[in-house]
Amino acid sequence: MNKQSFLSILAAAVVIASCGNKNDKSAQAGGAPQVKEYKTLTLQTQSATLNTDFPASIQGQQNIEIRPRVEGYIDKIFVDEGAVVKAGQPLFKINAPEYEQQVRTASASIKSAQASLSSAKLAVNKVKPLVEKGIISKYDLESAQYTYESALATLAQANAALVNAKTNLGYTTVTSPVNGVVGSIPFRLGSLVSSNTAEPLTTVSSIGNVYAYFAMNEKALLNFTQSGSGTSFSEKIKELPAVSLLLSDGSAYTEKGRIETVNGLINTETGSVNIRARFANPKGIIRSGSSTTVRIPNEVKDGILIPQSATFELQDKIFAVTVGKDGKTKNANITVLENTAGNFYVVTSGLKAGDQIVLEGVASLKEGSEIKTHNQSPEAVYAELK
Repeated sequence: MNKQSFLSILAAAVVIASCGNKNDKSAQAGGAPQVKEYKTLTLQTQSATLNTDFPASIQGQQNIEIRPRVEGYIDKIFVDEGAVVKAGQPLFKINAPEYEQQVRTASASIKSAQASLSSAKLAVNKVKPLVEKGIISKYDLESAQYTYESALATLAQANAALVNAKTNLGYTTVTSPVNGVVGSIPFRLGSLVSSNTAEPLTTVSSIGNVYAYFAMNEKALLNFTQSGSGTSFSEKIKELPAVSLLLSDGSAYTEKGRIETVNGLINTETGSVNIRARFANPKGIIRSGSSTTVRIPNEVKDGILIPQSATFELQDKIFAVTVGKDGKTKNANITVLENTAGNFYVVTSGLKAGDQIVLEGVASLKEGSEIKTHNQSPEAVYAELK
């Protein structure tokens, strides 16, 4: 072997050895486990007001169907749909000439009865002195008095008939029984209506106060009532905090409301109970039939609050991930209040003050994993509750 061939083989061996050393170093580096960093929080007790929202429908304090009491054709419509009306304000005029005729007939009957009464009175006055003088018998006087009393009764009947006729005539003008807002008017001028008409002339909704109806499940109701003061259920309802109303555009209604009644029956299909809250409506902003949201505040004092994003569900159970002193994770089964805020849970068991929990990526984090913690400040985590 010549010198040049020897040097070529030696160079190739050096290159191969160098590549082998690099591969060994790369293998050692790739084999070392990497500890991933996660945001964590050390739990402290918190006091906050948590709001729970419930979809609600609005009904006026009174929704009164306006129906005619007499038969006739609609002659006038004094209001339009959506008009605000006062009690006693005319709404419709029904053309029913027969009731005007009844008034005229009753008035004429009164005049006839008055004439008969005057004639009967004259007869009594004429017979009475003759009886006293013994010229005629007492029988004639008694007969004249009976005729007089009959005339009195006839006049009374005529007066009653006139009152009844005027009442029926009054029914031809349909008025509003309450202050409120006029609903839809399905009839037009010339429509024939009567007390037997299936559809009402309109509906007047009294909206000085409005009712918000919403449903709450049984667990949430128990949480609310158990936390309130009072011995009886009705007293606990009265002690519930004032509730708010969110309008359809998301804005908050200025007036606060109170929960007044809770339905005594729980819907077996939904497991919920119907609740009614009353709100003052002095400006008439809220209309019957509106869709709104009732917001109920829940005062939490010295409770354990965790973000819902720091939990995951498995087989209808809620879990949080805690970090031990050894830096390894452990799944903690927790129970929470039913009526918690949209982004937070109020933990009733499973966690305590001083525990360190993982705030992100908990669903994919295996139990027993070693992690690097990056503890967050409570002020940043609970900023939206302030």
